[in-house]
Amino acid sequence: MPVIKTLAEAVKRAPWGPAVVRGISFSPRQVTADASFHSASFSETDHPKVLITGGLGQLGVGLAKLLRKRLGKNNVILSDIRKPSSSVFHSGPFIYSDILDYKNLREIVVNNRITWLVHYSALLSAVGEANVALARSVNITGLHNVLDIAAEHGLRLFVPSTIGAFGPTSPRDPAPDLCVQRPRTIYGVSKVHAELMGEYYHHRYGLDFRCLRYPGIISADSMPGGGTTDYAVQIFHDAIKTGKFECFLRPDTRLPMMYIDDCLRATLEVLEAPADTLAMRTYNINAMSFTPDELARELRKHVPELEVEYNVDPVRQAIADSWPMNFDDSNAKRDWGWKHDYDLPELVTAVLNFLSGDARLARAN
Repeated sequence: MPVIKTLAEAVKRAPWGPAVVRGISFSPRQVTADASFHSASFSETDHPKVLITGGLGQLGVGLAKLLRKRLGKNNVILSDIRKPSSSVFHSGPFIYSDILDYKNLREIVVNNRITWLVHYSALLSAVGEANVALARSVNITGLHNVLDIAAEHGLRLFVPSTIGAFGPTSPRDPAPDLCVQRPRTIYGVSKVHAELMGEYYHHRYGLDFRCLRYPGIISADSMPGGGTTDYAVQIFHDAIKTGKFECFLRPDTRLPMMYIDDCLRATLEVLEAPADTLAMRTYNINAMSFTPDELARELRKHVPELEVEYNVDPVRQAIADSWPMNFDDSNAKRDWGWKHDYDLPELVTAVLNFLSGDARLARAN
């Protein structure tokens, strides 16, 4: 296999295009020898300075908006390797950041006095299976750079994990925080690696590492990005545009899901939680669990003409069948008071209201 040395070459080789290759390049990794590792608590700084990698995805932009309201516009820096839209560019600081360029990332942290780092750069499940070498570079090598820099400079580091961190031998209904995982996708393997490396750096170097296992995330203002749960986003767009939807999972495939507003609030809450309240480094968070058929039936209460056809993709179905049907998030509720706001009816109403508003605006223009 040819060695990928540049970002341009990586994007050129990626069959899905540059949109899902976020926050990365392919320069040789540099490692600090005998670095002085230490950790700084939130109490040591009045105003955290936040860097979000892979920030042009739905979660990065949304979290930046929340954090800027709490910390101030100039204290939250979005970063990516892609050019931001005009609205994102003018909403607050944006900088080019390349997670596989160790020197570039380290300079950004030092020059901007970063204290919190949110690491969203990743290739998702289905995309990762299409190019394992690229996913390994982005999801594992990039993580190593982030861990070393965060430990060296005493950052509070948040790295999301996923439903995909579980495997076919994991408990499925519900999946607890601590259990057998053994995922069978490179995405899941890389996320288990992130969980364990973060915990190791916490115990070995005192790194303030925090991690949430996200269920499938549903957002109204973004298009699917290569994940197995993306059917639950696409169905809304197709319901409004054509009234017809083709689903790549079986109608009875049950998976845990969450509306993006709950996901972003959970991330903010765990970032702000006092360190002494966190008994664990990685927590499950949960909101609802449903099947494609249940989602379609709820949608038909608003769009009665919706027609759904099931054309099962064996690859994504196998991935979904290896994942939990539900999450046990009792530890998150106990330790930092997690509680979701959106169940399935509220989620469907919120997404349809958003998309219908966009459609009315488009017609008016």
